[in-house]
Amino acid sequence: MKMLALLKAAPLLAACVLAKANLPAIPDDLTTPFQQRLAIYGPNSVSIGWNTYTQLNQSCVQYGTSSDSLSKRSCALVKPTTYPTSRTYENVVVLTDLTPGLTYYYKIVSTNSTVDHFLSPRTPGDKTPFSFNAVIDLGVYGEDGFTIAGDKTKKDTIPSINPALNHTTIGRLANTVDDYEFVIHPGDFAYADDWFLTLDNLLDGENAYQAILENFYTQLAPIAGRKPYMASPGNHEAACQEIPFTTGLCPDGQKNFTDFMHRFGQTMPTAFPSVSANYTAQILANQARNLAAPPFWYSFEYGLAHVVMINTETDFDDAPSGQGGSAGLNGGPFGTQNQQLQFLEADLASVDRAVTPWVIVAGHRPWYTAGKTCGPCQEAFEPLFYKYGVDLGVFGHVHNAQRFLPVYDGTPDPKGMEDPKAPMYIVSGAAGNIEGLSSLGEEQPEFTAFADDESYSYSTIRVLDENNLQVDFVDSVSGEILDSATLFKGHTERFVRQS
Repeated sequence: MKMLALLKAAPLLAACVLAKANLPAIPDDLTTPFQQRLAIYGPNSVSIGWNTYTQLNQSCVQYGTSSDSLSKRSCALVKPTTYPTSRTYENVVVLTDLTPGLTYYYKIVSTNSTVDHFLSPRTPGDKTPFSFNAVIDLGVYGEDGFTIAGDKTKKDTIPSINPALNHTTIGRLANTVDDYEFVIHPGDFAYADDWFLTLDNLLDGENAYQAILENFYTQLAPIAGRKPYMASPGNHEAACQEIPFTTGLCPDGQKNFTDFMHRFGQTMPTAFPSVSANYTAQILANQARNLAAPPFWYSFEYGLAHVVMINTETDFDDAPSGQGGSAGLNGGPFGTQNQQLQFLEADLASVDRAVTPWVIVAGHRPWYTAGKTCGPCQEAFEPLFYKYGVDLGVFGHVHNAQRFLPVYDGTPDPKGMEDPKAPMYIVSGAAGNIEGLSSLGEEQPEFTAFADDESYSYSTIRVLDENNLQVDFVDSVSGEILDSATLFKGHTERFVRQS
C-alpha cells in the first residue's frame, strides 16, 4: 500500500521538484525603465521613480510642457539602490519648481524609453474641484494572482497576461485615468508574501516573492507612471510570508518592509511647509516635517485637501505587525518611541482650515468594520482624529467595501452627515487579490451606511468645494457606482480643537 501511494504521488512530487517561480524576462536593453511611479513630493514638485535591471551610472529625466520640447533635465543626487534578493535597482529623480496644475511631459533617460505625462500638483488652497481614488489590498494579475473569471473567491487560472492589462481594478483605473488626479494606496501591494499559494512557487519562494513584486509593479506602471501614487504600508509588505512567527525563514532582503522602503522611501514627501499666516501653524508644520518618516507616515496638501498617510502596522503600542505584535511579523520600528503619534499630532494641529478645509487620513487596518477590528490602532489614533477634526478616515485590510456614518468611540455623531464633529470612515479593501473577498458576516456596526462583499471595487473621493466632499464606491468590473454619499462640513473654525 505504501509503495502504491508513492507511485500515485510521484507525478506531483516531480512537479514540485521542477517548480519554478514565474520571473519576468530580463530585457536585452538593461537601461529600459520598468515599474514607473510618480508621487507628490512637495508643493511644486513631483518625484519619478523607476526600476532597471542594471545600475545606471546616472539616473536622469528630461521634461517640459510640450512633448516635442523636453528642454529641462533633472538627475538623481544619489546612485540607484538595491537590496539582497532583488534583481532590479531603484532610481528616483525629483522635478522641482513646477507650475501648479499644468501638464508636463517627461522621458526617463534611457536607450529604450518613451514620453509620458502628468498633471503637476495643485497649490494648497486652490479651490478647483478634483477627485482622487483610494485603492487598497490590490494584488497581481495573472497566474500568480487574481482575475474576475470564474469563482471570485479563488485565484485565476489564466496562464499569461497581455500588457494592455485588462485587470478589473487596474484596468478600470487605466481606462478612467483622465477622471482623477492622484491615487492613495494605504497598504497591501502585490501580495508577494502569498507566493506559497501557487504550486509552481513551492520550492522557489525567494524568487517567487520577487517575481510577484516585479509583475505587480509593472502592471501598475500605466497608472502610477501617469498619476501620483501615494503609498503607505500594510501587513503584506512586512516580510516574505505572512504566516505568523515564520519571518525568520525569510532571506534578509525580504524582511522588515525592505522592498516597500526601497521602492517608496525616496519618492514620498515628508510634510508640506505651512502657507498659513498663523505663526503657530508654521512652527507645527515644521515639527511635522522633522517627525515624518516616509514612506511610513507623512502628509501632503493638494487644493482644498490635507492628506495624511499613517502606518497602522508598527510604531505605536501593541502595533500588530511590530515587534512582538499579534501578527507575528516583528516589523519596525521606523522611528523613535511615539514619533509617529507625535508627527500626527503636530501635523493635524498645523492644518489651517481657511487654506485646506478637508482633512483626510488614510491607513491600512480599520477600527470600524464588520470584521476583525484593530483595537490598538483605535487606541493610538482615534483620539487624535477626533481632537483635530479629521473629516474622513480611509482604511482597507478587510477585503470588502463599507461606509459608516460619522462616529467617535463607538457612538454615532447625532448630526450624521450634516456638519458632524466625528470623522466619517470607509473601508475600501475590495480592489482584488489572490485571497479574494471577505464576507461581511451577520453582525455589522449599527452605524453602517453601506456594505458590499460581492463586488471588486475601489473608492473615488471628490472634493467638490470647501463644504462638500463626495465618496463613491466604484465597481471595478462595470464602472457602476455602488454607493455615493456627500459629507457636509461647515469648517467655520480655522484650527480645530475638540474635547
